[in-house]
Amino acid sequence: MSGHSKWATIKRKKAATDQKRGNLFTKLVKEITISARMGGGDPSGNPRLRLAIDTARMNSMPMDNIQRAIKKGTGELEGASYDEITYEGYGPAGIALIIETATDNRNRTVAEIRHIMSRNNGSLGESGSVGWMFHRKGSIEVPKTAAGEDQLMELLLDAGLEDLDGDDEAYCTVLCDVRDIEAVKKALEDAGIAYENAKIDLVPENYIELEAEDAGKVIRLIDALEGNDDVQAVYSNMEISEKAMNTLNG
Repeated sequence: MSGHSKWATIKRKKAATDQKRGNLFTKLVKEITISARMGGGDPSGNPRLRLAIDTARMNSMPMDNIQRAIKKGTGELEGASYDEITYEGYGPAGIALIIETATDNRNRTVAEIRHIMSRNNGSLGESGSVGWMFHRKGSIEVPKTAAGEDQLMELLLDAGLEDLDGDDEAYCTVLCDVRDIEAVKKALEDAGIAYENAKIDLVPENYIELEAEDAGKVIRLIDALEGNDDVQAVYSNMEISEKAMNTLNG
């Protein structure tokens, strides 16, 4: 999972920019609204909504915004109705991409996604063209200042830990079955261990390692996709070599 951790490092650095431009709050509101529409407005009985609320609160979203998004989802307040659409395709150097969107206008969204892909050496594929390469997992990042790998391994095995990636300098990434993410979070909370970015992730079976030039192209494409208000998340099977990472950070 080393490639995953390197890409996660870059994603964390980008997160501040996303929040500054308001892009992150737009995505969080959509996720809360959709979660409430699909599973009801009570987070105790709706794991997806509970996770969306936790993510929103970790990113300093006011509770008033969260409550309004829930009420729009349950129909208590008027608001846009969003459809979830997943696109699959390829980026530079043949990297596989999964693009998850939430939109109130399917035609606009596919046109914009296709335009972004074509301008950045990417192309959309048929449904199922790359989806088979990815598996949906619960993902939680734990700062190494909060707990070490051995401690996490011992603590979380019974809670559902499937994989633990400690390659990142500052974080360990905990992977588990989607159904176990709440149990893993509770185990961390009960032990007093701080965590960040608890989310549902799409993890590829295998990674393709890229050098700096191609990695930079893929990052620019993903950044352009994530800058679109209809795009909720982008996943790839890119792995970045140590040399490329140093070049990109330079």
